[in-house]
Amino acid sequence: MSRTRSAINLNIIFLSFYNFLLRKTEKKHSKTYDYTQYVSGRDYIFESIDNQAKGYMTGLGTGIKRGDHIILCNNSNTCRYQVEDIDYYSEPPNMWIALLQEVDFE
Repeated sequence: MSRTRSAINLNIIFLSFYNFLLRKTEKKHSKTYDYTQYVSGRDYIFESIDNQAKGYMTGLGTGIKRGDHIILCNNSNTCRYQVEDIDYYSEPPNMWIALLQEVDFE
């Protein structure tokens, strides 16, 4: 019986450590895309939700994925957002819509 408990405890410890490493790896591989030089309404569209803390953005670009960061200018303020979810259009293939969540600059 104690042998079974030891094996279960070791599995739990291993899985916890694995999940910790996986989260660390995901954070290191995120990229930041600077859209401050682009014009809102012409180059991209940002639809605010919750007083700029969240929003939907439609833009062009490739390689953007969940967990990446996008920097935007909102009313002369520079804001950093994390991509919570992103979907690419089929035509044109580099057009996407993403749900963004504002995060602090690190």
